[in-house]
Amino acid sequence: MHRSELNAYYQRVRRLSENICRPLALEDCVPQPIADISPPKWHLGHTSWFYEAVFLDERIPGYTFFNPHYKFVLNSYYDSFGARIERPLRGTLSRPTVKEIFTYRAYIDEQMTQLIEDVEEAGWADFAHLLVLALNHEQQHQELLVTDLKYILACNPEKPAYRQDLAIGKSAKPIELSDRFVDFAGGLQQIGWQGTGFAYDNEGPPHQAYTAPYLLHNRLVSNGEYLEFIRDGAYRDFRHWLEDGWKAINDEGWQAPLYWIENEGEYCEFTLGGLRPLDLQAPVTHISYYEAEAFAQWAGKRLPTEIEWEMAAQQVGADPADGCFFDDDRLHPGPPGAAQGGLHQLMGDVWEWTGSAYLPYPGYRRIAGPLGEYNGKFMINQMVLRGGSCATSRDHIRPTYRNFFKTDKRWQFTGIRLAEDLS
Repeated sequence: MHRSELNAYYQRVRRLSENICRPLALEDCVPQPIADISPPKWHLGHTSWFYEAVFLDERIPGYTFFNPHYKFVLNSYYDSFGARIERPLRGTLSRPTVKEIFTYRAYIDEQMTQLIEDVEEAGWADFAHLLVLALNHEQQHQELLVTDLKYILACNPEKPAYRQDLAIGKSAKPIELSDRFVDFAGGLQQIGWQGTGFAYDNEGPPHQAYTAPYLLHNRLVSNGEYLEFIRDGAYRDFRHWLEDGWKAINDEGWQAPLYWIENEGEYCEFTLGGLRPLDLQAPVTHISYYEAEAFAQWAGKRLPTEIEWEMAAQQVGADPADGCFFDDDRLHPGPPGAAQGGLHQLMGDVWEWTGSAYLPYPGYRRIAGPLGEYNGKFMINQMVLRGGSCATSRDHIRPTYRNFFKTDKRWQFTGIRLAEDLS
């Protein structure tokens, strides 16, 4: 990537983070209702601190920190950079103020823009690769910004909309769908990132993987289908649930996906555009792995493995251009559109839970230094999701992308595609 191209990329990503927060009131930028959620102002600050810690302090002799205390306040989980505030306490801090965070961002942008110009040609390739990673890191936080602020707003009894002008429900009319499973031959294939552009370290190394022949549902599970699951008493029937899942739904009192609200037997759904009637044709979203797995059990099917998902994506030529992403300004999954190789919405709309644990690929080695903490140390007690969502930027996703969350998490745009063995 040429110097001017990388600078333009940097400026675009940095502006987008701030633009996501423009519709918010100052008071919206501070709350942290649960430990999983970070205040919007913290996301804005952390993504700036990341450039300061990884680039400016390392590459500028005698670099002057904007505020030395930010190293403690805005570090997320990098033990390499020292002590940090505990994650559940991020919302207890009235300072730095939102105004100070925006001033901090401007300071970092000035320094980074100059650094992009000053890096010598001999070190440009390594610098550019690292900066692209940092920009992808900020894009991940942009998705978290969207999902975190949705949770924050949903906690308000007035259920205020983030934006009234979102294109929710304004897309083309859904097409007539055949309800079928698409067969895939399986076999031995190479999976993992093999391209020349950017990918995270956990997407490789590429390696041979085998799977038996299998079937994938040609579409995502809809709200209407999930409503049948609920009305069949599934949340009261232990037979559908993993032991930990059964405990979770009882401990937490779950009776429906996050953001569903029942009124006299009818459901509406909180969206970033406010409360809306439940769209029965749209994909179900904001469900945990436990709920996805229980639905599959109830339906007599299973969740696909991540190998099956990626092999299918290879075969149908999955292309992010055809999915619903953040760029489409809807910020909510919609009914299916045209299919890719017989599969609808393989990319975009909702992250698809897989039945695969998040583990290293054969031959994986953690990167030395702080960036080795980015993915590698989380390869335990989490499940893999694939495909991206309506809150993911289109240029941030690819078929090899491995997202991962713990089994009880529901605040992301997560959904279900069913699979079964081809016997």
